Amino acid sequence: MDVFPIILVIHLLLAVALVGVILLQRSEGGALGIGGGGGGLMSGRAAGNLLTKTTGILAASFFATSLILAIIANNRTGGGSPFDKVKATAPISAPADTPAAPAEPAAPLAR
Repeated sequence: MDVFPIILVIHLLLAVALVGVILLQRSEGGALGIGGGGGGLMSGRAAGNLLTKTTGILAASFFATSLILAIIANNRTGGGSPFDKVKATAPISAPADTPAAPAEPAAPLAR
């Protein structure tokens, strides 16, 4: 069974959740945050701590799935650099009818 699509779906869900949690956090002056209202089930400090911890956990999970996906993709392609796969060719030699040294410059013409 191939685990690549499963990890990819988890990665995408983590990305969406991370964006959502970041947008729920209270803005500190930029007025970009959606959350931060006075009411609710938790106080502002408790909600801030919970959202901060959730953001950290989601970010670490996103980073881990990114690394796993990169390793799987590298193993699928055979690894290495694309430059390693290019075969070296012999250098192109100059044609036999060309002179070995350039011609000397002509003397300047008088005006």
